[in-house]
Amino acid sequence: MFISGYSDINGIQMYYEIYGQGKPLLLLHGGGSTIQSTFGRVIPALAKKHQLICTELQAHGRTGDRNTPLSFNQDAKDVIGLLDNLNIQQADIFGFSNGGMTALKIAILYPDRCNKIIAGSVLLKRNGAFPQFWEFMKKGTFEQMPQQYKDAFLEVNPDSTKLMVMYQKCADRMINFTDYTDEEIKSIRAPVLLINGKQDVGTYEHITTMAKLIPHCKLAVFPGGHGAYIGEITTLSDNYDNEESALPVIEKFLSE
Repeated sequence: MFISGYSDINGIQMYYEIYGQGKPLLLLHGGGSTIQSTFGRVIPALAKKHQLICTELQAHGRTGDRNTPLSFNQDAKDVIGLLDNLNIQQADIFGFSNGGMTALKIAILYPDRCNKIIAGSVLLKRNGAFPQFWEFMKKGTFEQMPQQYKDAFLEVNPDSTKLMVMYQKCADRMINFTDYTDEEIKSIRAPVLLINGKQDVGTYEHITTMAKLIPHCKLAVFPGGHGAYIGEITTLSDNYDNEESALPVIEKFLSE
């Protein structure tokens, strides 16, 4: 089964796709990305066992924008609005990077709406990344945005002005990022699987510390960089193989 459409959520038209049948699994893409650029390599395998609800968040891809900065709180509110409109009371959630931050924000703010949470490559505190990362974010330019992200956006939304706006809003969100507090993280009651790459944005020390703070948490670390374990588009190699990805660990976690 495949359905795609738009839903009116908090004043924006939010694009979504639904694949497969079964228990709902919501997929939340990374910053600057689309559904396909984050999850295109794993959607076919995940759709065999789950009803996938994939969406593009504010200002990204086919989804509309509003005259506000991007925030994880607003993204969480928008996602809950989409679930409401689709008559889905509760779902498992798999978020990557910024999408993982939103998934954990949903677990904090709307605990009754999520079942299990998979958060890939998240950065919950500023000290979880090397100082060079924050310097790069502060001094970064549109020209330095990965070409794969630009191409993926323009493939689904051929408006270069909106692409520029999305880039700047994503950059501003990270430049102004404030820590998730220990209290917020400790309040998460859903079972959580944290996934990280060995050469990820967040350090190994950061992700292991976060895993200890979350009450019901498992941690899996895979070779490679930011999203290589799901074939994220900027890490995709010619010899990418789903069998060597995080999929078996994800499916085991969801089935437990």
